[in-house]
Amino acid sequence: MSPRHLDTPADTRRRFRLNLDSDVVGVYSERVARFLGTGRYLAIQTIVVIIWIFLNIGVFAFEWDPYPFILLNLAFSTQAAYAAPLILLAQNRQENRDRISLDEDRRRAAQTKDDTEFLARELAAVRLAVGDTVTRDYLRRELEDAVEDIAERVAAKLRDEAPGTRSDESGT
Repeated sequence: MSPRHLDTPADTRRRFRLNLDSDVVGVYSERVARFLGTGRYLAIQTIVVIIWIFLNIGVFAFEWDPYPFILLNLAFSTQAAYAAPLILLAQNRQENRDRISLDEDRRRAAQTKDDTEFLARELAAVRLAVGDTVTRDYLRRELEDAVEDIAERVAAKLRDEAPGTRSDESGT
């Protein structure tokens, strides 16, 4: 027995609490709502109504619900009274899932945008860094120019060293 506090009145009424897991109720309500929205359910309900009316029109001796079919209307009313809240509960659960999915999509879109902006900044930095570095074409042009310059110098030196072409020998 739990200790009672003297400053709290005792609850002498017994309470009946029905503890239902809302997820379990939601799952079953979605199943019922999904079934109620199918052509199979409509076909079954139509067949039941036709049989009900056929058995109660007086052809057979069963006639438990004569012509205005009050019992059938009561069955439809009861079915509608339970189906409507179950369908609404299923729609609320779907709306919650859609909201969570939308929030997740927004989070992913924001992350993708941030990643794209980061990559754009990195690409710009790489372009700037590449602009300051030597490219293959630039190096090839510089090497070709250096080879031409060396070839010209070697040719000039060879001309200068050839016999009879020296400038100091021509005057003597």
